[in-house]
Amino acid sequence: MADTTGDAIPGTVTVDDDGIRRRDFINVAAIAAAGVGGVSVLLPLISQMAPSADVLAESSTEVDTAAIEPGQAIKAVFRKQPLFVRRLTPQEIQIANAVDVGSLRDPQTLEERTKEGHADLLITMGVCTHLGCVPLGAAEGEPRGEFGGYFCPCHGSHYDTAARIRKGPAPKNLEVPEYEFTSDTVVKVG
Repeated sequence: MADTTGDAIPGTVTVDDDGIRRRDFINVAAIAAAGVGGVSVLLPLISQMAPSADVLAESSTEVDTAAIEPGQAIKAVFRKQPLFVRRLTPQEIQIANAVDVGSLRDPQTLEERTKEGHADLLITMGVCTHLGCVPLGAAEGEPRGEFGGYFCPCHGSHYDTAARIRKGPAPKNLEVPEYEFTSDTVVKVG
C-alpha cells in the first residue's frame, strides 16, 4: 500500500532506516529533560543540608599539651563546651589505679579513660553529668573535692584524679571525648 511517488500514505507510521520512530526519540528526550530537571532541583536541596564552615571549624579542636606540667590542668573549648586536659602526676596515677573499680558507680579504669602510651594525660569534657554545670579543679587554686580530681559545687559531685564520679548526685564519670594524638604533644579532639 505504499504510494509510488515515495510519499507516505496518510494514517501510516513512518520509520527511519534504522528502525527508530520519531515518537521514541521524543519520549527519550522528554525523560532525559525530566531527569536533568530533577537533579537540578535536588542538588541545591541536598547541598544546603551540609554543615556550614563555622560548624566544621568547631567540629574538632587541637590542643598542644607540651606546656602542661604534671599536676596541672588547662581548660579549652570543644563544640562550645569546656574541655579539661590534665597531666597527672605519678602519685595521681597510682591513686587512680589503686581504686577498686567494682566499687565505682560508673566503673572504668584509668587505662580505659586514657590513650596507650599517654596514661599521664587525661582529657575529659568539663561538664558535670548531673545537670551540666562546670566542675572546679582545672584552674590553679580551685577546689578539687575530696578525691583530688574535680568538684562540682552546684550539687556536691566529687570526681577523683581519673575524673570518675565518687560522691554526689552525678550518675556518670566526666565524659572522655574521641581524640587522637597527631604528634607527641598535639591532641586533636573530635
